[in-house]
Amino acid sequence: MTTLPSPTETGAAMSAMDAVYQRRSVRHFTAKTVGPEVIRRLMDAAVHAPTAMHQEPWGFAIIEDRALLDRLSESAKECVRKEAAGDHSPHATHVLDLVNKTGFHVFYDAGSLIVIYGKSQGSFVTADCWLAAENLMLAACAQGLGTCVIGFAVEALNLPEWKAELKIPEEWTAIAPIILGVPAGATPPVPRKPPQILAWR
Repeated sequence: MTTLPSPTETGAAMSAMDAVYQRRSVRHFTAKTVGPEVIRRLMDAAVHAPTAMHQEPWGFAIIEDRALLDRLSESAKECVRKEAAGDHSPHATHVLDLVNKTGFHVFYDAGSLIVIYGKSQGSFVTADCWLAAENLMLAACAQGLGTCVIGFAVEALNLPEWKAELKIPEEWTAIAPIILGVPAGATPPVPRKPPQILAWR
């Protein structure tokens, strides 16, 4: 496997608005790995997000071990199955069809998983962590990388056994698991509804 060069090596550049409009949820990746220096740059971008009362309540875990990601994927799928058991709504049926599909991997075989954890203090911890997540994803897009939030993994990551294995202190809560890698081809845009303006005075 080869490691992705830094944007300074390739001359890549993208405006903030370009990143906003070109960011995609990527679910198909090449075998190229993202080097530690790139991941550090992305985390540095993440911690420059707005933060309520300057609390900076975020922490990060980076998981790249393939066997660990495989086991975590299976654990996440089991959590989803338990949550959806007995629920016959169209949404639950769709979710179960997805996680029960042969060969489905929660992390889509991405090379890296970055988990943003929040420390349980104050009312805006979750919002701060999601702001950091958006910074990270936009910075990744600007460097030609693909990301996708994996909501399926949140419950498993917060299980005591996974916190113990990853050596995550009890007071930290997994909020935003984000896969990261080199996209295998283009991901088409998804149409968005125009903004629904409720008031403008």
